Amino acid sequence: MSFYTVEYFQKRKHELEEIFNVIKPDLQELADYFLPRSTQFLSRNTRRPIPKSKKIIDSTPLIALRNFSSGMMSGATSPTTRWFKTTIDDSENKNNFYFKKWCHTQEELTRKILYSSNFYQCLPEIYKQLGVFGFSAIGLESDYENVVNFRVLPIGSYYYAKNSQGEIDTFCRVYSETAKNIYEKYGQNCPEEIIETLENNPYKLFEIIHFVEKNKYYKEKRLSSRFAKYISVVILSSKNEFLSIKGFDKFPYVVFESGFTNDYDYPQDSPGICALADVKQLMTMVKEYAKAVKKIVCPAYKGPASLKNKKLADVPGAYIEEDENGRGISPVYEVNPRILELKTEKDELKQIIKEHFYNDLFAMILSTAQRGRTATEVNELKEEKMVLLSPLLEQIHTSLKQILFWIYDEEIKTGILKPLNNSSNTKFQIEFVSTLAQAQKVANISSMERFTTFVSNIANSIDPLLKQKLNAEKIIEDYATFANISPSQLVSKTEMDKIRKETQKTQNQQAQMEIAKEGSQILQNMGGVDSFGSDLLARFGII
Repeated sequence: MSFYTVEYFQKRKHELEEIFNVIKPDLQELADYFLPRSTQFLSRNTRRPIPKSKKIIDSTPLIALRNFSSGMMSGATSPTTRWFKTTIDDSENKNNFYFKKWCHTQEELTRKILYSSNFYQCLPEIYKQLGVFGFSAIGLESDYENVVNFRVLPIGSYYYAKNSQGEIDTFCRVYSETAKNIYEKYGQNCPEEIIETLENNPYKLFEIIHFVEKNKYYKEKRLSSRFAKYISVVILSSKNEFLSIKGFDKFPYVVFESGFTNDYDYPQDSPGICALADVKQLMTMVKEYAKAVKKIVCPAYKGPASLKNKKLADVPGAYIEEDENGRGISPVYEVNPRILELKTEKDELKQIIKEHFYNDLFAMILSTAQRGRTATEVNELKEEKMVLLSPLLEQIHTSLKQILFWIYDEEIKTGILKPLNNSSNTKFQIEFVSTLAQAQKVANISSMERFTTFVSNIANSIDPLLKQKLNAEKIIEDYATFANISPSQLVSKTEMDKIRKETQKTQNQQAQMEIAKEGSQILQNMGGVDSFGSDLLARFGII
């Protein structure tokens, strides 16, 4: 693999770094107002405490971001709920017992892996970075005990690029690691500098570069991981030497983005980006509000020179001394700052900042209940808010699918799960059924209910045959899908066909019995009350 040299990867790193440097000042400004301790723009700052930002003088942006992270965590990926399920992407085999059992096994196994790993510990930080910067990245590592391990990467410590389809296929991470950890991970492959430092100063930091991209030497059937779909190299910057060269069949990093565009590698929009101007204005307004309050509580005074060095009592009702001319002290400025109006403006600005982070959606039930709104109004408001959140939620689902499919590959690779055995190449898919995912479908349910009610009303008013315009069976199935009703609670189409045949057969038999009964009654009436048997037949000339 002579094409892949240290110089090649160093050059690629600088190319990605130049693109990242365009948005770097904006990211630093966002970090100053929202997440000052979640960035790492210099690799030498690894494992060192980051000083707090002096620009944050009001906690509103921190509270809004915390509520956003908590809302996404509980609404989209709560560890206490079944926020995803495995299904078969084949309508013919969807109710097949083998496929349903395999889906259930794979789903439960994935849940156990997520519980045993650090996945749920990483998600809150992922959502915070996503809300502020518009993107966040998580590294996926194979783990012997927990199958998979996750690592949240600080903003500024990595760069990435996309292919022509908008998929991320290049990732460069720059960070520092101690000599002790480097030796534990790479062993005898470490340069002599690392081994010597290990004896004298094991916690000395060295800059490391991890680069992953599409492998130009990819071979489908290969013996070495170096010919895998993605090439992965680790470089020790101080020596410009490879610490490791290997490959992956699956991309080992997942990037969460707030928006999708083919023209830019990094998202151009996020709640934090939209709220930045309001946050700056709030910080200025907080300062002005504090000045106004200070002028009222502790104003500057003026008075005669004879009282200059005398201590003034500030206790209510205390005696205040005057000079010989009866002059005392008074405020320098006789102002009325109208702090109530200023406070109102400040509170409105705080509410706007929280709305940027969808806090009003996550607290919709509580806030609307306090205002005495009806359940219908609450549902309509939730639908309106979900329209705003849906694009972001779809982007999050896309990244979560990558993680779940990556875990599936690890399950097959380690042998803890048997692959799907079928001759029709049936594939499985991931469906999200979290609280927010279900809220997205509420609009469909409401539309179905309104439509069926409308058709029933107009059929009852004009023409009962108009009810036949509705495909009731399909409506019920779609409703169950949108409402996440378990398939076990519904009767399959095959069973419904059997029930219809049995019902039709019973109805036909009853109809024949009614016809026979009516015919017998007619014959009795024609022959008289006492007419029956051969006498009746004789009258008709039959015998």
